[in-house]
Amino acid sequence: MSANPQTGFEVKAYMQRVGQRARAAARHMAAAEAGAKNTALLEIAKRIEANSDQLQAENSKDLEAGRSNGLSDAMLDRLKLTPERISSMAEGLRQVAGLADPIGEISDMQYRPSGIQVGRMRVPLGVIGIIYESRPNVTADAAALCLKSGNATILRGGSEAIFSNQAIAACIQYGLEQAGLPADAVQVIETTDREAVGELIRMEAYVDVIIPRGGKGLIERISREARVPVIKHLDGICHVYIDDDADLEKAIQVTFNSKTQRYGTCNTLETLLVSESIAKEVLPPLGDMLIEKGVELRGCETTCNLISDCIVATDEDWDTEYLAPVLSIRVVKDMDEAIDHIELHSSRHTESIITENYSNARRFLREVDSSSVMVNASTRFADGFEYGLGAEIGISTDKLHARGPVGLNGLTSLKFIVYGDGQIRE
Repeated sequence: MSANPQTGFEVKAYMQRVGQRARAAARHMAAAEAGAKNTALLEIAKRIEANSDQLQAENSKDLEAGRSNGLSDAMLDRLKLTPERISSMAEGLRQVAGLADPIGEISDMQYRPSGIQVGRMRVPLGVIGIIYESRPNVTADAAALCLKSGNATILRGGSEAIFSNQAIAACIQYGLEQAGLPADAVQVIETTDREAVGELIRMEAYVDVIIPRGGKGLIERISREARVPVIKHLDGICHVYIDDDADLEKAIQVTFNSKTQRYGTCNTLETLLVSESIAKEVLPPLGDMLIEKGVELRGCETTCNLISDCIVATDEDWDTEYLAPVLSIRVVKDMDEAIDHIELHSSRHTESIITENYSNARRFLREVDSSSVMVNASTRFADGFEYGLGAEIGISTDKLHARGPVGLNGLTSLKFIVYGDGQIRE
């Protein structure tokens, strides 16, 4: 079924039908056996590999349209499906199939004085709406995590990837059919009309949670307009603080990796804080390494005096997620000033301290209020795979419902369960 606005397609009615079907499918998915879910994932993986040529052909239509519409080289690269990326999609599905099924897990069972047993059971959230941009592989990744966690999902990819996403959706539908699971458990929106997003985030009757993945503008809009709960992070202004008692070599290597391993990710270092007692030792050699790598440095007055090619930072720099080879640096008096700076400017994503002082490390972990707080480790480790979650749907800087990388457990909830043997309350 084609659902382009040019055909006069009525978006609101279409989205209502999608929501109704998702809600019905969610009941079946909540009761689905782990074996059926794993079969679906493995069949989707096989279908994606078998249809690699077709996926690339459909992707070429998106790439051609993107070039005509003036997409940047970086955006076109994010959009492109290579044989390697298609194989990676299939491998990701197999990895999710290999994860333990969280649904039905019972924990915290205890007897109460009345004789009843009270515990908690892990259950799906229900219907998850996911809105994302550019990368077609997100269609497979998101479907896999939602399917394995027993949820139904409505996926709305960017209009620039419409052909690629629909081709992947056909593989997903095949896998669901082979496993005997409802086809409506994963629905990929067919219209490129932007109003579909507006409808999706307002469908309280059918959608339990929205997860946006994309630029800050998209996430701000969804957070502002949604009537459905949103799991999100707006940006990743991540900090490394080099403490008085840091090991010099460790500080340089961790900071360099945090900034340069990849520039365009939300867990990339954006602001470096350095204790003034160690600044003269660490900043000149670290600055040379970063400049040689092509990183532009913007710093406070003390930093600029220690690194000749550093330009003066503005107030705006401390609140900027660069997603580029740019780093802001500030020399601080001590940990108190470092934590104050983080409290004022952090996006609550990831912060790391470099120190050999156990007490300082413990204090940093306790007082810094971010979704990931680290000691002597690169901020680039703030990732679901690196945390042993197997995969992630995104990273949440909210405190409710999920915080940090959102894996399978983040797509579930807990309900209380009670076992009794005829007890009545007096």
